[in-house]
Amino acid sequence: MSETFDVVVIGGGPAGLSAALNLVRARKRVLLLDGNRPRNAATLFSHGFLTRDGVSPLELRKIGREEVAGYANADVQFARVTRVTAHDDGFRVEAEGIRGSADRDVVTRRVLVATGLTETLPAIGNMRAYYGTALHSCFECDGYEKVGEELAIIGESDDLYERALLATVWSDDVIVFTNGVGIVSDSDERMLSDRNIPVERREVAEFVGDRGQLSGLKLVDGTIVPRTAGFVRPLWHATHSYLDALQPRTDELGLLLVDQGGRTNVPGLYAAGDITPPGPEQLIVAAGAGARVSAAIVRDSI
Repeated sequence: MSETFDVVVIGGGPAGLSAALNLVRARKRVLLLDGNRPRNAATLFSHGFLTRDGVSPLELRKIGREEVAGYANADVQFARVTRVTAHDDGFRVEAEGIRGSADRDVVTRRVLVATGLTETLPAIGNMRAYYGTALHSCFECDGYEKVGEELAIIGESDDLYERALLATVWSDDVIVFTNGVGIVSDSDERMLSDRNIPVERREVAEFVGDRGQLSGLKLVDGTIVPRTAGFVRPLWHATHSYLDALQPRTDELGLLLVDQGGRTNVPGLYAAGDITPPGPEQLIVAAGAGARVSAAIVRDSI
């Protein structure tokens, strides 16, 4: 623990990078630790991010890391944080280096958690072969590229009705697939029917297509339902066991509860981005949250 920082930022996505950039520009000594496992790794293009529309999410992160690392008071490293504990009037942060980088064990006055979420997709055999090309999870990010296509809305959650209605912004040809698990009430199904949106309750066996081009969904009984694109509803998980010793307050989904400045109930511990309610957001929204929380940190340190 020979190194001391003003702020350790955990997570190198848009929220963490935006916060780190603003913090180093406020003359804070910042260590950014990135586990390098972004939730959107399968996505080929990012959309809706001003001046970066269509850029690869991985390229966006790379550019962000380079911008932050260009400041002398910034230290950017690939590392997986294993534990954060109280230490004097601050925190001790321990991390395992990845991709050949060294382990870190440092002290900091403040910690900002911006690790985002992990996701679990419905267990349909070959979904990964189409995820990020024909199949996506974010309407705002990828809906425009699917305008007018035969859309499948696939999920195992209880919000398929709302997602189906949202899909009609981009296409008039929408079918909901519950995969035998997702919840669509009888009344919601009737209202969807009034909008010419069928609900298919049979399980999906696999996706059908050629060279990444989707042509349909094959059901367990062999029926093939033609579809050229779709939106999947993953299950999202907040993973922050490294904070267990601090016992931050969370909601029923495990998201870190914060005030408008990103402050948790633990003094000196902040959070920004998808790890906070309401959960998954567009990249530009997460970046804005990082900037907002960094401003709170600067003011709290005066």
